[in-house]
Amino acid sequence: MRTERHFTCNLLAIACAVLATLFLVACQQSQPPTPASAPLESKSATTDVYVIFEGPWAIVPDPKDANSVLALAPKTKSHRPLALVNANKTLEAGVYELQIPPHGNEGPTFDKGIFQVKVDPQAVQRALDNRSERYAIRLPRPGAYVAETRHRSRVSSKYPPETSTEMDYVTSISLRYSVASKTGFSLVGTQDAGAEFKPLLLSVDTPTVRFEINPAEDTLDSCYTHARRTFHELARLLGLTLYVDFPDSPDDCHKKDPQLAQAEKAQLFHGLPTSRFGGLFAGDLVAAQEAGIAGGVLATYFDFAARRVTQSLVAAFYFFHTGAGACITPIIVGTTP
Repeated sequence: MRTERHFTCNLLAIACAVLATLFLVACQQSQPPTPASAPLESKSATTDVYVIFEGPWAIVPDPKDANSVLALAPKTKSHRPLALVNANKTLEAGVYELQIPPHGNEGPTFDKGIFQVKVDPQAVQRALDNRSERYAIRLPRPGAYVAETRHRSRVSSKYPPETSTEMDYVTSISLRYSVASKTGFSLVGTQDAGAEFKPLLLSVDTPTVRFEINPAEDTLDSCYTHARRTFHELARLLGLTLYVDFPDSPDDCHKKDPQLAQAEKAQLFHGLPTSRFGGLFAGDLVAAQEAGIAGGVLATYFDFAARRVTQSLVAAFYFFHTGAGACITPIIVGTTP
């Protein structure tokens, strides 16, 4: 009797255990699944877009906006007009603005081959005011200044530049922007002269925006005459006294360096009494006579001398301004004093 009762109790306990198990399983199935630990919030996907400048460019702080920079380049006869490759369009001298969609505000960082120099904000403003003789493009401060091409040279405020300054300087540059979208790039602005400039919507599928100023001539010489002259024009636009030299050029290139042409001309006229001789070197005998120079044979002599000097100067001008090759001018990146 006791055995049967014990057996009955065990059977009842087993049944209760089974029922409890089934109940728990049913409850678990009716409950929604517990989510795993929530993933970290992901940042919005961004794309790097590069704004490339090829030619004699300086990238300097905008004197009126700390969050903007200005790309400045001289407009000269030794170069073709500025080309905006994305739009297959050339641009006249003017002040433009490259509009860029929302982007990161980190940086900027600089490639070690970039030539950096302090630039006076007033000199930048004077360059902006120098209508018809410069290109100016305003754009947001980039996240990085990246090298596009390089060439070995020397740069200094002394002539010839010291060998200690020799390195592979950046000769075309990319400004990097991390953007959320590749749509929304456009160029607006005003031309210094001519027709009204119509805004341009830009396609950046590459993804690049490319501004190019190419030499008017495609030949090269061993002195890199074109690059020397171009760097002088760029430095002068910014009010800087800077010179470039190339270690693989022959030493006699210094004798005909166009960077020294202005100084040589200044020395030629230095110390002359301009009130008397100002008209003489222009071939203006009337002005010379009014200044007190005798007429007759002396006037004829001075007329001949003036014409010969003028012709020599013109010849020197064309000699120094013969084009020579691809533009390997170091890019200048300006910093505030």
